[in-house]
Amino acid sequence: MASIEAVENGLASQGYIASRQIATAVYLSQQIEKPILVEGPAGVGKTELAKAIATWRGLKMIRLQCYEGLDEAKALYEWKYAKQLLYTQILKDKLGEVLGGAATLHAALDQLHDFGDVFFSKEFVEPRPLLQALEQQAGCVLLIDEIDKSDAEFESLLLEILSDFQVTIPELGTVSAVVPPTVILTSNSERNLGDALKRRCLHLHIGFPEQRLEERIVESRVPAIAQVLRRQLVSFIHDVRTLDLKKQPSVSETIDWARVLVLLQAAELGQDVVKDTLNVLLKYESDVEATLPHVTTFVAKALRHNVFG
Repeated sequence: MASIEAVENGLASQGYIASRQIATAVYLSQQIEKPILVEGPAGVGKTELAKAIATWRGLKMIRLQCYEGLDEAKALYEWKYAKQLLYTQILKDKLGEVLGGAATLHAALDQLHDFGDVFFSKEFVEPRPLLQALEQQAGCVLLIDEIDKSDAEFESLLLEILSDFQVTIPELGTVSAVVPPTVILTSNSERNLGDALKRRCLHLHIGFPEQRLEERIVESRVPAIAQVLRRQLVSFIHDVRTLDLKKQPSVSETIDWARVLVLLQAAELGQDVVKDTLNVLLKYESDVEATLPHVTTFVAKALRHNVFG
């Protein structure tokens, strides 16, 4: 990453139109080797950012989806219990051979202890996403998605990884990253995250984009849409976001709606096609009902915007 502009261009090559703020955060993250904590409403491109970085840089993306009750057995590692049981059975069958040369009880215990250490060795570890990310020989993009859905206690498990790109496993010692992964954490701000976690990350907030940027995003993701219709639908959506809704339409809904309008061969935004497809843009019936009285006004404004925009 030679420059912030190179980041913008690289992400754009993957269809991710980044603001200057986003490109700067990605650039700085690589230069100073710090994770990025990306916060913002659902559907604005937080997860897509990690995917775009991985594809652009030709890196494997490892994703850890967070949820309530997530623990180290699912996030970091667990033991291969079936293999350990098989090993125990083999050791039991061969116990006579193993201890046959021991002249005393103390010597027998020493020999058995050596085999016990093998029982908790690397060969019996099943790596989960966090450990997998540290073991990638060529590096990777580690996406820790929706960290705010995990328990506050889970954050403590991440601190060593986020600060030093390493983790300590009691039976094995410290495992350090071969190549420090690019770490992206996302949060929809369902709960406040701890200061210790935030201190280890660069902070990036992705909100709803300004109109010109959102038009560029739609153009990148839905190239078949006409410029006139693209400007009209983005104008309409920005007006809808001024309403008091349960869930504001996000960029992902903007893209979905653009695809639907293209599929329906709409030449321009009209009241009928808006009312027929408003359920694509809005996810709650109460939001649809709150928006319907404003459709005429918002469509007229969108048409005027196209004329004067």
